[in-house]
Amino acid sequence: MNNGKSLLNGNHKSQQSFSCPKAQNQVLPNILDAVSFDEAGIKAKLLNLDKPCYIVRSKGQVGVTHEGYLSHADQSDGKLVEMLMASPPISIQQLGDRSFLSFYGVKYAYATGAMASGIASEELVIALGKEKILSSFGTGGLSLERIVSAIERIQQALPQGPYAFNLLHNPHDQSAERRTVDLFLNYGVRVVEASAFLDLTPNIVYYRAAGLSLNRENQIEIHNKVIAKLSRREVATKFLQPAPTKILEELVSQGLITELQANLAQKVPMADDITVEADSGGHTDNRPLVCLLPSIQELRDEIQEKYRYPTPVRVGVAGGIGTPQSALAAFMMGAAYVVTGSINQSCVEAGASQHTKKLLAQAQMPDVMMAPAADMFEMGVKLQVLKKGTMFPLRAQKLYDLYKAYDSIEDIPQSEREKVEKQIFRESLQSVWEKTVDYLSQRNPQKLARANNNPKMKMALIFRRYLGLSSRWSSSGEKGREIDYQIWCGPAMGGFNDWVTDSYLAEPSNRKVADIAFHIMNGSAFLYRMQNLKIQGLQMPIQYGKYKPVPLK
Repeated sequence: MNNGKSLLNGNHKSQQSFSCPKAQNQVLPNILDAVSFDEAGIKAKLLNLDKPCYIVRSKGQVGVTHEGYLSHADQSDGKLVEMLMASPPISIQQLGDRSFLSFYGVKYAYATGAMASGIASEELVIALGKEKILSSFGTGGLSLERIVSAIERIQQALPQGPYAFNLLHNPHDQSAERRTVDLFLNYGVRVVEASAFLDLTPNIVYYRAAGLSLNRENQIEIHNKVIAKLSRREVATKFLQPAPTKILEELVSQGLITELQANLAQKVPMADDITVEADSGGHTDNRPLVCLLPSIQELRDEIQEKYRYPTPVRVGVAGGIGTPQSALAAFMMGAAYVVTGSINQSCVEAGASQHTKKLLAQAQMPDVMMAPAADMFEMGVKLQVLKKGTMFPLRAQKLYDLYKAYDSIEDIPQSEREKVEKQIFRESLQSVWEKTVDYLSQRNPQKLARANNNPKMKMALIFRRYLGLSSRWSSSGEKGREIDYQIWCGPAMGGFNDWVTDSYLAEPSNRKVADIAFHIMNGSAFLYRMQNLKIQGLQMPIQYGKYKPVPLK
């Protein structure tokens, strides 16, 4: 924007002149002092989002300033500049839906999603909560004792919030899902991120309805907030509508909720927010965001038209969010908020091993693939994982192929069994079954009894042990098992790594979740400003339009 070269399309005709003293009628030695024509000064002013940004021209040079006032064009003192275009101040709080900020008591329309097995750890939730950013603790796969420990620690550190806890749907063990809900209610956990639900269960309805009451103005108060993460219209429909009457009646008959709460539950949606999950790490349908988000938004509008909720359900996005560009794209499509996931696993606060974080920091967008999921193995459900640096996805697929091809462990050819024992389990399948028996006898004796009479089920439980342990190895850093680490990861990780190349965030030890949240949101606001100027006709060298994270003071 210097060296006398105009960076505008065509011949931009200014209709107004522009002067730059601090205040009208004040005479400065040179009114161009407030204009930057050099690269560093221009970039600094473009990045100062708290102030308006004016693109001006003087003596053939194009520059940037924050200050000035309109004046007549007949000045002849040589200090006159043309105003070519302007961009107003922009704050991070303007991105997304402001009601999200007030509803959860946060400063950004940004959240981090739950990553199971405590990968979304207490440290991660607390670090973000202290910065007034919503984060969800990953309860999936953890014992009740471990969840209690997390609740107590997070509540002690964040007595006023914000924080959320994940409620992961368990299609094979509804009692485990109920026990988790009981914990949330007993400990006063007020925000739940409900994920992997295929349908509404009495447990999620119980959590929602148990937190409903009337205030002094006879208005419904929602104490138990629900953020539903999903990727299917049929599931979204259930969370956008009130709770089913049949389930509410059952909960009343069991004495779990009152008649009043059941009546109130029929006047509010099941969820306050819907997080539309596109191509993400872990469980995913690999849906493209540009198709999925508008579809769910239209569905929300249709259901809102029917029920006329005082506050419409907000629709945010997850999956693929790892850069300012992707976040801004979501906001421009009308997303109420954005949720990051994969990228947070490589942060210092995440409950993942150093080896895992190193692999994630090196990942590129093609370095992911789908693999069988432990929790829905028999159903053929898959999740997205990192393939670079680990054999897990190929080995997990091998086990699933054997499960589909044979009716029992004994039916598998001896040569195949030996390969599985030596290469995957590193022990005999009989030994694996004995350890499975020990586990189920403590946790789920009913399932063990069924498996003893069902060879196919027994085979599934044996194979699922590898899938379950592999994710724990990745978190704990199990030595000698690095090649078997199961690392949930989506393409956003590769996009993030490309973006932070040659910045301080390229090094995993510098990756702090609050820093990343700020840079993604601040970068989104900066890119919005640049797009605003481009629409007005401004052309710039590439370096001016890039946002690279710099260390926060």
